[in-house]
Amino acid sequence: MNDYTEAEVQRALAEDLGVAEQGITVVRSDAGLVLCGEVESPHRRDEIVRLVHERFPGIEIAADIGVTRAAAPTEAEELA
Repeated sequence: MNDYTEAEVQRALAEDLGVAEQGITVVRSDAGLVLCGEVESPHRRDEIVRLVHERFPGIEIAADIGVTRAAAPTEAEELA
């Protein structure tokens, strides 16, 4: 992994037509790279991780990507 790997991964996430993700931050760690951010579904998170593994084989990838609820709430919120 060289000094430009983080930027290359960030660009790949933004430019890939199947992912086109700009909300993920790429951070170098002792073991490899950590992908950080929030996405709208577990499937989207899996696609991001898959893309990085395919494009950058041999680099250890850790995903710290949370899933935010994007659907409308199913219950009414009670206000006190």
